Amino acid sequence: MNTELGPLLYSFFEDYLKCQKGLRPSSLKSYRDSMKLFLLFLAEKTGHKVSRLTLADLTCAQVLAFLQSLETDRDNQVRTRNQRLAAIRGFFDYLAGRVPEMLKEAQSVATIPTKRTAPAETFFLERDEMESLFTSLPSQGSSALRDRALFLFLYNTGARVQEVADLRCNNLELEGQPRVHLHGKGDKWRVCPLWKETVTLLKQLVAEQSANDPGRAVFTSQQGQALTRFGIYKIVRRHTRSLLKSNESRRRISPHIFRHTCAVHLLEAGVEVNVIRGWLGHVGLETTNRYAEINLRMKEAALQACQPPPSASSEACPRKPIWREDAELMKWLKTL
Repeated sequence: MNTELGPLLYSFFEDYLKCQKGLRPSSLKSYRDSMKLFLLFLAEKTGHKVSRLTLADLTCAQVLAFLQSLETDRDNQVRTRNQRLAAIRGFFDYLAGRVPEMLKEAQSVATIPTKRTAPAETFFLERDEMESLFTSLPSQGSSALRDRALFLFLYNTGARVQEVADLRCNNLELEGQPRVHLHGKGDKWRVCPLWKETVTLLKQLVAEQSANDPGRAVFTSQQGQALTRFGIYKIVRRHTRSLLKSNESRRRISPHIFRHTCAVHLLEAGVEVNVIRGWLGHVGLETTNRYAEINLRMKEAALQACQPPPSASSEACPRKPIWREDAELMKWLKTL
C-alpha cells in the first residue's frame, strides 16, 4: 500500500474538490480547516510530525477520538462536530477510491452517525423594523449611497453575503426587465428580479464604475476595493444596532437575516413557495418550507380558517369542513 499521505491530500483538494466537484473558496476553506485540525490531532496522538503521518494513522478509532475531542476539549457545538465529520468522510471516501486498502476504514467512518441537533433559530425583521432601518440610514456622506443600496439589495434579492461580495457590474441588467445574476453555492448561477427602487440606487452607484470596468465590484470600500464578507458584516452591524431591544440579546443582525426577511415577506405577500425557492437559490423545497414554519401570522390565519363559528352547534357544522374547499389554503398546507 502506498502510505504517502501528502500527495493524496493534495490531489483531494486540487483535483477532486476544486476541479471535479467545483467547490467555492468558502467551502474549500471549511474542508481545509477540518483536515488541518484532524491532522494536528493525529500528530499529537501518534507522536509523529504532521509531515510524517501515513495512511496507517488514519483509522476510524482516531476519527471517533477526534470528534470527542472537539466537543470536550474545544467546546465545539454539535453542528461544528457534524461539519468536521462530513469533511473527514469525504476524504476517506476519496481514499477508498484511490487506495483500495483503505476501503475498510472508509466504510467504518461512513457508519459514524451524525448527531441530531435542533434546527438553528431563524430570525427575521418585521416590516416596521425594515422601515425604521431605512429611515435611520444616513442620507449624506461618502458611504451613504453605497450603504443604502447594499441594504436594499440584500432585502430585494435575499442574496448570501458571499454572493454580494462577489457581485460585479457586468452581473447587473438595469434596463428593460431589471435583474441580477448571482453566483451561489455549488458554482451555480441564478437570476433574481430587481425592484425599481433597487435599480435606481444601483444605477447611481455603478454609473462611473461599469463604464470604465464592467468587471469592477459593485460594492466597494473607500479605497475602491471590493467589500469582503466581513466588511459587509461590519456595515450591517453598525447600522442595525438601534434595532435590537434590551431583551433581544440572542438575536444577532447579520447580512443573512436579510435573506430570511426577504423569504418571510415574500411568503406573507402570497408568493408561491416554488417561486421563493428559485428566488433564494434553494436546491429543494425543504429549506424554503421552514419559512412557513416561522411565520406565526400565517399559521394563525390558517387556524382561524379551520375553526367553526363559536355559536355553531355540532348539527350545524357541515360534514366536510369549509376550509377543505379553499384550494389555495390546501395547496399551502401540502407544502409544509
